[in-house]
Amino acid sequence: MGRVMVTKLGLLRRDRDFRRLWGGHTISQVGTQTTAVALPLVAALSLDAGPGGVSVVATATFLPNIVLPLFAGQWLERRRRRGVMIGTDLLRAAAICVVPIAYALDALSLALLAATAFMVGLAGVFFDVAAFAYLPELVDDIDLPAANRAMQGSTTAAQVAGPGVGGILVQLLGPPAALLADAASYLASALGVAAVRRPEAPVAADQARPRLLEGLHQLRVNPFLRALTTHAALCNAAAQILLVNLVVLAVKDRGLSAGGYGLALSAAGAGALVGTMLALRVADRRGYGPAFATFLFLYTGVPLLLPAVPFEGAAFGLALGLIQGVAGVGLGAANVLSVTVRQLLVPRESMARSLGAYRTVIYGVIPVGSALGGLVGAVAGARAGVAVGAVGLAASAVPMFRREIRRLGDPRAVAGLAAEPSEFDLK
Repeated sequence: MGRVMVTKLGLLRRDRDFRRLWGGHTISQVGTQTTAVALPLVAALSLDAGPGGVSVVATATFLPNIVLPLFAGQWLERRRRRGVMIGTDLLRAAAICVVPIAYALDALSLALLAATAFMVGLAGVFFDVAAFAYLPELVDDIDLPAANRAMQGSTTAAQVAGPGVGGILVQLLGPPAALLADAASYLASALGVAAVRRPEAPVAADQARPRLLEGLHQLRVNPFLRALTTHAALCNAAAQILLVNLVVLAVKDRGLSAGGYGLALSAAGAGALVGTMLALRVADRRGYGPAFATFLFLYTGVPLLLPAVPFEGAAFGLALGLIQGVAGVGLGAANVLSVTVRQLLVPRESMARSLGAYRTVIYGVIPVGSALGGLVGAVAGARAGVAVGAVGLAASAVPMFRREIRRLGDPRAVAGLAAEPSEFDLK
């Protein structure tokens, strides 16, 4: 039986190239969270946009995640990833700078904001797919779990701290000027990637052009990847059903203040940060399959308590925060294990198109979940909508509890196999 190995000497301490990549990534993630706060505020405060206008900007940011990953994955298979990462960072920095410049020239409009949001989202898709495929080139397989823990940890920390940083910058500088901090973060990320000295493997000159749907085929033929993709898609849809109704249940039905609601939700981010630190320790002791099952139970099972919480006001907020915090531990750990498993099980030559296909599937269901959440809430009420979403979350974990997956030890032992379940490394 294989075991997950966590190196004794920390990867960040001994690998200068990874440290440079991680440093740029961390700064960039904080900047990205600043944009998530500042762009809608630019629309609302600088352009006096209502909910419809703010929604246009938010939708434009998210839209590339639905329509582009499959094409991005195919395109990146025949290109070196580091150059693409640098280029997309520079593109995001330039796009963000357009907003404060246009504001200074009194030329800012909602259409320009939406176009900027779409461009930032588009570049982000290509950067994320390239980074997923590039990381296994930068570090050895034995260091890949630790590398993903570091990357996911900084991402989670940015999700916790970033909105607060963004809010402070907006208050101090104003929404348009606050975006300059985000542009600087993308430049820092570009410099970090550019400073890496480890050479990237060249793309084979005779490599056949991949077919558009080959990434989906990779996810279908590998039992673990198929189960993981099914779980993630169902989970995202169910989470949207839950969240659409949770805000109504908490703020309108139970009298929780908007600030209290935001604070309760932030507990999920704090829990996720703890989860990223625990993931590899649990996987090292119990194997990937049992660790995944344990953390999925926390993330998808604990929210079943939400519709049963009887309290009002601050007491409801406290209970919500506790549930979100525990579920967040499961989410943070599962994210580390998920990324590592996919990077180890997918053949290197299929890495980019595999992630492109994965993102297409798991993001494509989000609008469906939002629509269903609104429908259920309108027909049966917010509490029923939260219940449906929570049950959907729990049901999403079922594909990951197959016997073959629960008993998976170390995925390195089966790396690259599009295997039948019996060929998996079992405990």
